[in-house]
Amino acid sequence: MKKILITGALGQIGSELTSHLRNIYGVNNVVASSKTRNEESRIVEEGPFEIVDVLKVEDIAETVKKYDIDSIIHLAALLSAVGEGNPALAWKVNVDGLFNVLEVARETKCAVFTPSSIAAFGPSTPPDKTPQDTLQRPTTMYGVTKVSGELLCDYYFKKFGVDTRGVRYPGLISYETLPGGGTTDYAVHIYYDAIQKGKFTCYLKEGTAMDMMYMPDALDAIVQLMEADPNKLVHRNAFNITAMSFTPEKIFAEIKKHLPEFSMDYHVDPIRQEIADSWPNSLDDSVAREEWGWNPKYDLSSMTVDMLAKLREKLCK
Repeated sequence: MKKILITGALGQIGSELTSHLRNIYGVNNVVASSKTRNEESRIVEEGPFEIVDVLKVEDIAETVKKYDIDSIIHLAALLSAVGEGNPALAWKVNVDGLFNVLEVARETKCAVFTPSSIAAFGPSTPPDKTPQDTLQRPTTMYGVTKVSGELLCDYYFKKFGVDTRGVRYPGLISYETLPGGGTTDYAVHIYYDAIQKGKFTCYLKEGTAMDMMYMPDALDAIVQLMEADPNKLVHRNAFNITAMSFTPEKIFAEIKKHLPEFSMDYHVDPIRQEIADSWPNSLDDSVAREEWGWNPKYDLSSMTVDMLAKLREKLCK
């Protein structure tokens, strides 16, 4: 990667990835983009920024040409809970938007990274240590769009030689930017409430296990995969990656080690619970480890220490 365009750059992943890539490749070599401009975002102020609506192929093409882009990190998407509220828009943004990106990449010889998700699996998928290659029959529109995206990326690589790459992210946890409507969002909000309120109400029931990852590992995964030797990539797209699997009571217990007065109760959201129950409990990421050396740095314990320290600094100024 030399000249990079990031779509959805003001979202949960994009806002941190933009700064991360600018530190590696240089500020002027990483172009952030979003459908709207947020003048308060440091991303807009610290380097190149363009208004790009991924549903308008001309927006993507003009920006790629203007900056001589060679790699597109395509993050613009609607997440799981939001997608269930508006499935038609989820399809348009998540599938039609990706199709537009892939078409521009085909014409301009760009490489493309786009994330898939554990939502690409469904209730008929083996739930424990879910294999890289297995049955995928998701029951959410978000999951349907992610499976469609995986297949589209495979098609554009095999049919047109577009250098497509991607991972299946688990839930992502960050102290920088709040998530935007995913089922795993509780695992971010619990840290905020632990510090600000001393108590937390969980919308998933006790015993709901899901894979999670701390944002620094999620950002490293993109760089590692995009810089990997293409000759070693058998799968290329939709690599299972994970760092930890836990239930609400397990993350609560870990936080309580540092905040003994912290308490938690439950008020289950049936929509999010149904989504969570359809996803795997844990993923097998051995293929990513073998093909491009995936190796996360954070587990639940080390993530909790860092999250609480960073959030205290952020919230208690």
